[in-house]
Formats: sequence, C-alpha cells, structure tokens
Amino acid sequence: MDLFDRIRNNPGPLGQWSEIAEGYWIFPKLKGELANRMEFNGKEVICWSVNNYLGLGNHPAIRKADTEAAERWGLAYPMGSRMMSGNTEMHEELERKLAAFVSKDASYLLNFGYQGFMSVIDAILSPRGRDVIVYDAESHACLVDGVRMYPGKRFAFKHNDIASLEKHLESASKIVEKTKGGILVISEGVFGMRGDQGKLREIVALKEKYNFRLLVDDAHGFGVLGETGAGAGEEQGVQDEIDIYIATFAKSMASIGAFVAGDKDIINFLKYNMRSQIYAKSLPMPFVQSALVRFEMLKDQSHKNKLWENVNALQNGLKEKGFDIGNTNSCVTPVYMHGSVEEAMRMVHDLRENHRLFCSIVVYPVIPKGMIILRLIPTASHTLQDIDETLVAFEAISSKLKGGEYKKEVAWEELYQK
Repeated sequence: MDLFDRIRNNPGPLGQWSEIAEGYWIFPKLKGELANRMEFNGKEVICWSVNNYLGLGNHPAIRKADTEAAERWGLAYPMGSRMMSGNTEMHEELERKLAAFVSKDASYLLNFGYQGFMSVIDAILSPRGRDVIVYDAESHACLVDGVRMYPGKRFAFKHNDIASLEKHLESASKIVEKTKGGILVISEGVFGMRGDQGKLREIVALKEKYNFRLLVDDAHGFGVLGETGAGAGEEQGVQDEIDIYIATFAKSMASIGAFVAGDKDIINFLKYNMRSQIYAKSLPMPFVQSALVRFEMLKDQSHKNKLWENVNALQNGLKEKGFDIGNTNSCVTPVYMHGSVEEAMRMVHDLRENHRLFCSIVVYPVIPKGMIILRLIPTASHTLQDIDETLVAFEAISSKLKGGEYKKEVAWEELYQK
C-alpha cells in the first residue's frame, strides 16, 4: 500500500468532520481586537474561548511594549540558538525574575511550551531506559508525547487517583531497584480540559514512602493561582517540593514562550542537553522584552482579583442554575451535558448564531461518546453583563437539548454556508 493511501482513506477521528466542520466548528476564525467580545461569522459574540486570563493580551501598556520592542529589535535578533549566538542579558534577566517568582534556584527560557515540555522529559530521563515514568492519565498532549518518546517503562495512573499512583509507584520502585534508575512522576497544576488542580499535596506526601522526583506542568496555574500568582504549588503549599516546574507564557501572559525552573544544577544540565533548545533559534528579543513587561503586570494583584471576581460569578451562577461544572477549582469552567456529536454541533451553532456566544466544544473522541463539554475560559476582560447574558443563553440551549430539539435532522449546509 502507498503511504498516502492509508492517510487518504483514514483522515482521523477529527479529520473525518473536515468537510462540514472546518471554518466553523473546527478551525473557526475569530476577528477583531482581542477582547471579551469579538467577531465571528459576521456577528459580535461574547468570547469565552481565549486563554487571556489576566486580560493582558490587548492591554494598552502591553500593546505599547510590543510595538516598541518590535521597532527596537525587529524579529530576527538574536540569531542562532542560545548556546551558539542567541544569548542576551535580557534573556538571563527574565530567567532570574521567573525563578525568583516561582521560588526556584534557576529557570531556563523555552521557545514554545509544547516542544519545550517534551524536550524537558526527554533530556532528564536515561537514554538507556533505566528510569521509570509514572504520569497522570489525563496529562496534556505535550507531556504524553514526551512520555511516548521515552524507550523505558512508563505507567499511567488514573486521573488524580492517589491510590492508583501509589500502586504504580510500588511497581516502579521494584523496577528501578534492578535497573539502578530513578522515578519521575508527572502531573499538572491545573488540568486544562476539566479545570481541576492536580493533587500535588497528596503526591508530595508520597515522597516520604517512595523515592521519586516530581514534574509539574502549571500552564493554567502560573499567574492566576496562589497568593502571589506563583501557581498551583503555591496554592497548595507545596511549591518547594516540586522538583521541575514548567509553565507557558501563552495563558496568563498572553504571549509566546515558556520556561522550566528548578535546582540550579538541574537547570544547568537542561541548558546543555535539551535538543529542542540547542538546535533551535533563540526566543526573539521582542518576545523577551515584552515578556518582562507582562511579568511585571502579572504581579499586579488587581488583574488577578478581577479575574477571580468573574470566575466566581460565572461558576456560581452556573451551579445555581443546576449546571454540572464538575470538580473545577481553577479558572477553567467546563459545563457537562449529554448528547450526540451531531446534537452538540447543532447546539453550538444555535449558541453562536442566535445567542451570540462563542465557547469551545469538546466531544468524542476527546471524551466518551454521549458526553458534551462546553468549555468556558473567564478572563479579567469579561464583564458581569457578559456573564448574565451567558447564563441566560445556557439555560435556553440546555432546555432545547433536553427537549430533543437538536435531534431534528437539519442539512448541514443550512446551518453553515462556507
């Protein structure tokens, strides 16, 4: 068989919907200024689908900083990788400030969260497969891909299930006794789909019984959780026990880039051994300079306070009206419903076209058949009016879903004309 024959015959679980879904349900195009209300399909919509937690993405001070940085440096400087010709004092300044903020000895900038987090896992584990990975089954795809690259033994424990984790730690401990390797446990500060925090306090407690190191991806916790915004570890009082802390700029800082933080000798090892950074161009100066401005604004508690005012208003409002938002204890707000993929698509069309509300939809195969998640991301930019209108819209579509109205056959082309 020709390689491309297989690809053409099996476009994948999401690709099979491309003919009718692309441009609307998948790869939609939001237009206008990054804000609580944007344009979709020619209409203004309340936008609940942008990870601009602190509202910094289109803040006047940020726009000014981005413009000045681009004008000063352009997008080329510095050329080359950090190791060869792309290092600057400004890169190192940002690293020092990030490390201090998350209470670690040192940090290292990463060009992108996804590739960077994969590369961290790849670098710290034995290339001969002597180590063992024990990771949460609902870890982000970048962590799972990092795990898949590893040739040694790995175990997935049931999501946030400490008994399951301990069972696998027992097995891992027996293996490393023979291989003379170590154990890496992987969890997240906040699980981005369901919004529940990783049980970091309970995981850390197992260190008294088992010898392992803990890596935490805190992409959705950095900047928004904890007294100062230092993340889920600070929120749960175990930041010092997180051995490798990773977070991205793509959420609370509304930019590009990421960082890894930990003990100085471990970060130094990563600097000299992470393939995704050694063989890639340095993070361009405009992103670094503007990240320094974003970081100072992130520390301003007023943005976080406004965010949580909106989070609490939205989540409490949904619960009061009987909606199931699961176990979220973060900004991420999932609303669980039940129906087919087709019903979900018709419901979201109704939500966007008639109620002028845009949020992300999650269906099978990402979650089990028959389940629908409408995922809302509150930000500091939203208003109480946005929340009130959203609650009214959700009551309306929920009533229709339960009444079977979205089961009615409607030609897809009548719903959406490309």
